[in-house]
Amino acid sequence: MPANAIEPFASARVPTEYGNFVAHAYRCAPSNGHPIEEHVAYVMGDVAVGAPPLVRLHSECLTGDIFSSLRCDCGQQLRAALTTITTEARGVLIYLRGHEGRGIGIGHKLRAYALQDAGLDTVEANEAQGLPVDARSYGVAARILTGLGVATIRLMTNNPHKLQELENNNIKVIERVPIEIASNPENALYLATKRDRLGHSFFSGN
Repeated sequence: MPANAIEPFASARVPTEYGNFVAHAYRCAPSNGHPIEEHVAYVMGDVAVGAPPLVRLHSECLTGDIFSSLRCDCGQQLRAALTTITTEARGVLIYLRGHEGRGIGIGHKLRAYALQDAGLDTVEANEAQGLPVDARSYGVAARILTGLGVATIRLMTNNPHKLQELENNNIKVIERVPIEIASNPENALYLATKRDRLGHSFFSGN
């Protein structure tokens, strides 16, 4: 597989508690010493024709998505996005592997948690390990959307970086649909840091 290539690998119907999706697996060529990654797009309805569909780019989060961690809002965002897509009976959720901890991996993420318990915020905890604040890239998501026949979307996100990178990769975002999740005592500082230091907008009026 050539560098930067992504290829469709498998597709299957996947019934969920939210509704019936068709899941498409993609294999991404290794880069920068990383092994082959597999990403998945959960698609409901015909997204290649008609009005721009809802799209969610969801970064892998083992602690939040699987173990329901209260330290982030990732799992809640995932479930909210699936619910919103199901309500419209049409849309795409792309689950991006290799994005754990904004790209630093589960081990460094847990170290970052310990540093946060010692008083650092989420940005400072990455920097204290000599790691980037956010190492994620969304070019592969743009290529997946293009392969699905989707060029114009309504993007469910609070992260302005996703909009910019999709636009840079020829995906037109006509609307940002915010995902509003209530904070809790464990993640209030985390959410405030995303807003104040990373530019995330949590409300449609921001």
